[in-house]
Amino acid sequence: MKGITLSEKRGDFEVFARAEWLGGDVLVTLWGGAAHIGAVAMAAPRPSLLDQGRVSATSSVFTFPGHKEDIPAKMVSEALSAGLNRKVVVVAGVHWDNAHTEDLRLIMEACQALHERILREMSPQGGRRA
Repeated sequence: MKGITLSEKRGDFEVFARAEWLGGDVLVTLWGGAAHIGAVAMAAPRPSLLDQGRVSATSSVFTFPGHKEDIPAKMVSEALSAGLNRKVVVVAGVHWDNAHTEDLRLIMEACQALHERILREMSPQGGRRA
């Protein structure tokens, strides 16, 4: 499996992502702080409900009790699935003790930047392919 490992830092928070091709599908691991598995999201591409000429994605998410990683896992899986027109699984585990609202905003910004970079790196026109 060929893949890429990237990181994005916002303030005191650094989030990492490892994206790998599994045949024609993509597996992403997203972690930061005290790494663990908090949620898993699976997304599949489909025609957009608003514009049949565009690709969107539908996802399912499993979140372990007491975890909040469903939000970044869903965001990253759907964005990559639609952007790459591939099935995508994201395993997410990010945790910092006593994170406040502004901290969470910074962490989500880092996750957003990571999925944009993964999309650029893995898309057929701009990146690597196994």
